[in-house]
Amino acid sequence: MDATGWSAGAGTDSALRGHRGASDAVGVAVLGCCAAWALISATARAGRPEGALLAVLAVVAGYACGRIGGALVPVAAACTVGLGGLGLALTAPYAAPAPDVITPLGRVGATAALLALSTGALCCAAWSARRPGLRSALHVGAAGSVVVAAMVDSPVGMTVCAGVVLCSLAAARLHSRATGLLGLGLATAVVAALGVALAKNALPAGPTASLETLLSHRRILLWRDAVRLAEGHPALGTGPGRFEDLSPTLAQSPLSDGKPHSAVLQMAAEQGLVGVLLLATAYCWLLYVLWRSTRSTQVVLAAGAALTAVAAMATVGNALSFTTVTAGVGLLAGLATARPLAEGPHDDGPPDDDAAAPEFLRDGRE
Repeated sequence: MDATGWSAGAGTDSALRGHRGASDAVGVAVLGCCAAWALISATARAGRPEGALLAVLAVVAGYACGRIGGALVPVAAACTVGLGGLGLALTAPYAAPAPDVITPLGRVGATAALLALSTGALCCAAWSARRPGLRSALHVGAAGSVVVAAMVDSPVGMTVCAGVVLCSLAAARLHSRATGLLGLGLATAVVAALGVALAKNALPAGPTASLETLLSHRRILLWRDAVRLAEGHPALGTGPGRFEDLSPTLAQSPLSDGKPHSAVLQMAAEQGLVGVLLLATAYCWLLYVLWRSTRSTQVVLAAGAALTAVAAMATVGNALSFTTVTAGVGLLAGLATARPLAEGPHDDGPPDDDAAAPEFLRDGRE
């Protein structure tokens, strides 16, 4: 390599490291604010911030481990995460949640979320593989998660697993990751907005009746309790962990898990509008680091589809109440944003024709 080529390559690598460092710094700031606000709200309202702090710690630890594993052994690390998640979905105690919250959606908590994350990890492993045969075999394995979801009687899990696999396969023909990630973000926003509108009884009678049948009347009552608490304490909320103490619906059912089964509404009730904004910012940061990732567009969109599925389920279930799920979110994001140490100048996947992307984004994806 001549001096000019060496200088250009060194300059590109330096710019890439700088942008990745900035992305990581933003993530540290956002997650740090989430932890700090949980402590502030808990102090002001005599709340219990342990759950929120544990969730933040789990995301950070998972993200770090995912980055390390994805850099050293990207295919093996993603396979391990995927198969481990499927094993947990089959064997963990929370695979059988309380009977008053599972019908008719089925298990929309940790079980369905783990299935979605596992499918996304296996799809990432497939796109990371350089041999076409191994790539096809891993995609077949990812599709097998639908069978696992059927085994644990999770109709939502079956749907999201199939959706993640289809999104992963469709990513082979979508060369602009910005378009795909924007679509995934909008889908999450629409689901969250529908949940809030339903909780505030702002939808027409027909859609309201249909959604109430799907989600169950009890879940809607929990959401409306959360809205009332949020409207009564818009700034600081009622304090982390206090929803179960203040919800009239939960007071009538001692067998419940004490959650409103909506991450957005739980955050609004317990940590106020600032908590909701921080939660939304954390999700946007995940999409941002995926966009900045040097991995192929197919890996990025497969991970993005799985993370979006978990985000959507978290708006209608208690998925983020489990440490294994929050750690899994961090692991998958880390795997999809790691830069493999053995990565060559070309990716074996379909070409990425996003010519409008800056050079540091195209590096490693062309």
